[in-house]
Amino acid sequence: MTEPLVIAGIAAPLPINNLDTDQIMPKQFLLGIDKSGLARGLLHDLRFDADGQARDRFVLNRPEYRGAKILLGGANFGCGSSREHAVWGLQQAGFDAVIAPSYGEIFYFNASNNRLLLVSLPAEQIEAIAAEIEDSRDKRLTIDVGNEVVIGPSGRRHAFALPARQKQMLVVGLDMVGMTLRQEDAIDTFEACHRAAMPWCRIDLSTAVCIDKPR
Repeated sequence: MTEPLVIAGIAAPLPINNLDTDQIMPKQFLLGIDKSGLARGLLHDLRFDADGQARDRFVLNRPEYRGAKILLGGANFGCGSSREHAVWGLQQAGFDAVIAPSYGEIFYFNASNNRLLLVSLPAEQIEAIAAEIEDSRDKRLTIDVGNEVVIGPSGRRHAFALPARQKQMLVVGLDMVGMTLRQEDAIDTFEACHRAAMPWCRIDLSTAVCIDKPR
């Protein structure tokens, strides 16, 4: 991705507080050895009844929200277990962003590392956006990442703040490892200076202990 980064698409309201990763991606869909095929498991027990029939009233089963790219969630979205499959499933189902008041900490960093945009807005603003979408024929939202603003169907704007590192990861398309490797020259310089200043202290990276210290 390159600047300016804008995510626009249908937004589906799912105002459930404490929606955990077990609900986002149930355990029976964690049996594969790769990331594929997770879209079918996304929110499975909310989307389908015990007989496997689609629940017509569930938001993602409603025709007007088909193909949604943005999810409007409740507080503490993604709490529970650390399964990264919850993030992968959201992305495979077509979601590029989630807007919620707050997030489970591990889910937040899993999402950042996979470049799934998480926007934090106050609950009352999200409720207002959801009401506007429900009442409008236009179900689309626009998230201007560069300017850190969510724009509703009527043009109403909602400002949000995105940590600089997460914003850069989204814009340049890198995960945490990739971001760290961009500092490779600085890391090499630090290691060389450290060895020169304290040659008696050589770090064995396999054990992380100091060896060859003079006696």
